[in-house]
Amino acid sequence: MNTLLLYPLTGIGLFCIGLYALILQPHLLRKLLAINIMGSGVFLLLVSLSLPGISVQQDPVPQAMVITGIVVAISATALALVFMIKIAAKTGKAELSNLEKE
Repeated sequence: MNTLLLYPLTGIGLFCIGLYALILQPHLLRKLLAINIMGSGVFLLLVSLSLPGISVQQDPVPQAMVITGIVVAISATALALVFMIKIAAKTGKAELSNLEKE
């Protein structure tokens, strides 16, 4: 297996693991971590698209998209953590299953 296939397959694997955890975990922090793992998989897939395959030059557009995506992901994670803390302070637990009952 060469690196041209290793990066995209690892990215797809990370996305699938994150999606699995997002669906099955009721705790909000674990869901947030799952979303970040899914995002990392997408970033890795985008980086693999910018690797030089047949051509010698790298494409700078996917790299710029990944850098922008990292900044947006950090901001979204911080906002989600604030929401999670407020939910935990109001309900006593940071689980989604408790929010559905109330």
